Amino acid sequence: MFFIVGLGNPGAKYEKHRHNVGFLAADAIAGRHHFGPAKKRFQGLAREGLLGGEKTLILKPQTYMNESGRSVGEAARFYRIPPSDIVVFYDELDLPPGKLRMKTGGGAAGHNGIRSISAHIGPDFRRARLGIGHPGDKNRVQHHVLSDFAKADAAWLGPLLAAVADAADLLAKGDDATFMNKVHLAQNQEARSAGGVTGT
Repeated sequence: MFFIVGLGNPGAKYEKHRHNVGFLAADAIAGRHHFGPAKKRFQGLAREGLLGGEKTLILKPQTYMNESGRSVGEAARFYRIPPSDIVVFYDELDLPPGKLRMKTGGGAAGHNGIRSISAHIGPDFRRARLGIGHPGDKNRVQHHVLSDFAKADAAWLGPLLAAVADAADLLAKGDDATFMNKVHLAQNQEARSAGGVTGT
């Protein structure tokens, strides 16, 4: 069983927050690959389907961000899924908006959801970090993270989620580097077709 986790906070109040971009990625992948309906399991909303021919669980913990590890740990223990087969999507302040970076293991870098998951299953799971940008002042970080995406963010958020969903089967095959490259290529093509200027 391959396991994808999207991090966020439950409820309509938080639905469009930058902190919930992990939920958005999980929904995009499940929709694109025709996963089954969400069911209340493992203290979260769980959907099952196939990615790259691999049976896959997609989970959105409903424990609130700071307790995400309770939900993730319960599912991982139930299916005996090792950290190497777990990919967690979450918001990353220290990446520009729309950028994606993959890494395995490491610290939480101040992210309470990642800290909680590490406490329950150890730090050696795979992380898909989705850039939401930094407000430039540490005193504004909490407001930035816990605010809705701006209308202008749609220009990069939609293409990012579409690219992530389209390439997600590579994650199930363990090919994080190619997944990351395909997402970046798709975003660059989208920017070109929209008349935008792309960077490296």
